[in-house]
Amino acid sequence: MQINDVSELRGKRILIVGLARTGVALAKFLSRHEADVTISDHKSKAELANYLDKISDVNVKLELGGHQPKTFLNQDIIILSPGVPSHLKLFDYAKSRGVHVTGEFEFCSRFVKEPVIAITGTNGKTTTSHLTEVFLRESGRNVWVGGNYGPPISEYLISNEPADVVIAEVSSFMLEHVESFNPQNILFTNLAENHLDRYRTMEEYVNAKRKIFLNTNQSTTSILNADDNAVVELARDPAVQRGRIFYFSRKPSLEPQIMNIGGAVTINDQIRVRTGPEIEYYSVANKKMRGQHAIENIMAAVLASREHGAKHEAIQRVVDTYGGMPHRLEYVRRVGGVEFYNDSKATNVHAVIRALSSFDENVILIMGGKDTNLNYTPLKDKIRRKVKTLILVGEAKERINRDIGDYSETFLIGTFEEAVHIAYQKSRINDFVLLSPGASSFDIFDSYVERGNYFKEIVNSFK
Repeated sequence: MQINDVSELRGKRILIVGLARTGVALAKFLSRHEADVTISDHKSKAELANYLDKISDVNVKLELGGHQPKTFLNQDIIILSPGVPSHLKLFDYAKSRGVHVTGEFEFCSRFVKEPVIAITGTNGKTTTSHLTEVFLRESGRNVWVGGNYGPPISEYLISNEPADVVIAEVSSFMLEHVESFNPQNILFTNLAENHLDRYRTMEEYVNAKRKIFLNTNQSTTSILNADDNAVVELARDPAVQRGRIFYFSRKPSLEPQIMNIGGAVTINDQIRVRTGPEIEYYSVANKKMRGQHAIENIMAAVLASREHGAKHEAIQRVVDTYGGMPHRLEYVRRVGGVEFYNDSKATNVHAVIRALSSFDENVILIMGGKDTNLNYTPLKDKIRRKVKTLILVGEAKERINRDIGDYSETFLIGTFEEAVHIAYQKSRINDFVLLSPGASSFDIFDSYVERGNYFKEIVNSFK
C-alpha cells in the first residue's frame, strides 16, 4: 500500500511496532492526520512509562508486554521502528495476509518535500552529518538534521518548521525497507563489517546499505569515498551510474581524475574541490579534529553542503574551529603526563582502526562490549605496532582476546570501572589511554553515550 499524501492517512489502520522516541513522534504524526493507530511493544507499561507520558493526549491504542498475531493481521500498514529486526516471522506472516510492512524512515520520507541529503556508511556518518549541518547554518541556510542520530524523521513532520535542506543520517536498519526513498544527494562515507548480530552475513549488511541507491535518477548526486574499495565497487552498480558522481580522496595521485569529473582531493594541508567550473581551495592546516579520517569527513561534508549553498568563507571558518563531536576521538584530559581519549562511538573494527591510525605509538587501548560476532583479526597489525597494553572488558572480551590478544600485553577485566583504572595504572608519561571499544555498549550500558560519559567521569576523578 503506497501512501504519498497525508490526506490518505485518514481512517487507515496503522500499527507502530516499537515505542521509544521514534514511536512517540510517529504516533503524533499519524494521529494528527486521523489514522487509526495502535502501538505494540514487547516491553511493559512500567518500562515504557516515560514514553507513554509523552503520548498521554494522543488517540492511540496500546498493546504492551508482548505482540499478539491477531493485532498484526488486523491492519492496513505495519510500521517498524529502526531497532526492530525486519526478518521476524510474524512480519512475514502479516505480509502473506496482505498487510503492508515498512519502516518509519521509508514511510515518513515520502512526506518530506524539501531537498534531502542522505548520509550513510559504516563510520563517520554522524560527524559528516554534523559538519554538513554546521557548514550550511554558518552560511545562513535553515537546516534540519536527524535520522539515525538525533530526532527521527517523523519529528520533522510534526515540527511545523520547514527547512531549506533536510540532512538524514541513514543506517542500514533504516534502509532495509526502502521502496521509494529518493534523496537529492547520497553521501557514502565507507563500508566495513558491522552489525553481524542482526545480519547473517556481510553480504546481507551490504545489500541493506545498497538500497540507498534504489531510486537514483539523473538529478541525484552521489558523493563517494574513492579510497574505500567496497564503496568504489558499489559505484559500479547501474543504479548509481544513473546520476552524477562526486568522489573524495586523500590520495594526491587521484587528483586528475577527480578534478575532471568533480569531487574533492587532499594534497598536503589543502583540500581541492570542484563541483562546478572552478576549483576551490580549503586549508586543513589548522583543523582541530584528530586523525586523517577527519579530513575524509570534511571533504564529504564540503561536497554535500556546497550543493546546497554553503559559502566558501563559512566552510573555512568552521574547518578552522570545529573540534569534533562527543565520543568520537574526544580529548578528555591530561593527567600525570597521560592523555585520555573517549572514542566510545567506535562500535566496530573499522572504527578502531581509524582511531589507532591517529596515534603513532604508546597506546593503552580499552576494548569490549556486546559480542556481535565481529572478526577482530584485521586489527592485529595496528595492535602490534601501536598498542603497548590492551585492556578487554565486557561480553566480547573473550572473542577479542582470541583474535588479537597475542599481539600486545593483554588483560581481561571484570568491570568497566576497573578496566579504566588499570589502564591508568599501566600508563606512563607520554602514553595515550584510548577507549575505542570495537563493540556496541548494550551488554553493560544503554548507549555509547552513557558508556563514554562514564569513562569521562572516571577519568575526571583521577588526581
